[in-house]
Amino acid sequence: MSADDVRFMRLALSLGRRGLGQCWPNPSVGCVIVKDGRIVGRARTAPGGRPHAEPLALAQAGQAARGATAYVSLEPCAHHGATPPCAQTLAEAGIARVVAPLEDSDPRVCGEGFAMLRKAGVAVSSGVLAEEAWQDHAGFFRRILDGRPTVTLKLAMSLDGRIATATGHSQWITGPQARRAVHAMRARHDAVMVGGGTARADDPMLTVRDMGLTRQPVRVVVSRRLDLPLISRLAQSAAEIPLWICHGPDVDAARVAAWQGVGADLVPAALSHGQLDTGAVLRALGQKGLTRVFCEGGGALAASLLAEDLVDELVVMSAGIAIGAEGLPAIGALGLDRLTGAARLRLTDLQRIGEDVMHIWQRS
Repeated sequence: MSADDVRFMRLALSLGRRGLGQCWPNPSVGCVIVKDGRIVGRARTAPGGRPHAEPLALAQAGQAARGATAYVSLEPCAHHGATPPCAQTLAEAGIARVVAPLEDSDPRVCGEGFAMLRKAGVAVSSGVLAEEAWQDHAGFFRRILDGRPTVTLKLAMSLDGRIATATGHSQWITGPQARRAVHAMRARHDAVMVGGGTARADDPMLTVRDMGLTRQPVRVVVSRRLDLPLISRLAQSAAEIPLWICHGPDVDAARVAAWQGVGADLVPAALSHGQLDTGAVLRALGQKGLTRVFCEGGGALAASLLAEDLVDELVVMSAGIAIGAEGLPAIGALGLDRLTGAARLRLTDLQRIGEDVMHIWQRS
């Protein structure tokens, strides 16, 4: 691969990242069209998943697309839907070469886009920044391959691993810079998820604030019995901002009717040992199109996700405060008696944010 291939693919990837959280169930793709070393068109997948990046970039390029190279952050689609396949659109526009990092794992594509391009006489190069592209599209791939979205678990906690005092008071453990960073993370995910205990204790909105978003993430609450207060900010805003509540199969019919009445979308899931099966919850969310979920606790939900090896990324915001053993732990009981049974995560980032420290871990 040439230095220019790397440079323009890096730009295509950066464009795609700007749309994370806005395009589900479609991937957020970036496309850069280059002719004679000059960028003549660039775009990313539009909010809501359509139009795709390629026709938007081609519209910018116009006639300059003929004989140009298109750098696309994922294999162009090959299936007919509301619009023609992007591979066909690129070929018909006269694109001479397409550079992409890797194949699309969607069975409707999965190499067919590259084959369609080659059949039309378009040169295809793949493998450029493939590892970076895999990370960017991990949620899209996870949903296709495993039927669930990727999960980022965020914990904001004291030095001694507590998320609240014994009375449940938790505002604020971390500082304003860390909280703003969390809002930016929310914005890059399709949904923000909490357990029912957190929803009852904190009365949160779970929205992204001060980021200029026009499309808010879905708010997801996991509540086995649907025993959430109807006099809450979540209920009051359910008609305007999507609210999905994951519950067990045997909830009270009156509660179902009440939450549906305020505009919530109810998502039933199976039980395991008397509790909601977190794997089933995530598969249900995947069936509804979510690819990236940002979980903000509480301790019981965090423990359940970790115990089932369902956390793809763990973000810990540590504050310089000690709460003591009587405080609420960031992670609930895991039932471990030996360290060999504990999951080992891999540190991928460590940085200071204001007066707090953020460390990011990924599954090994």
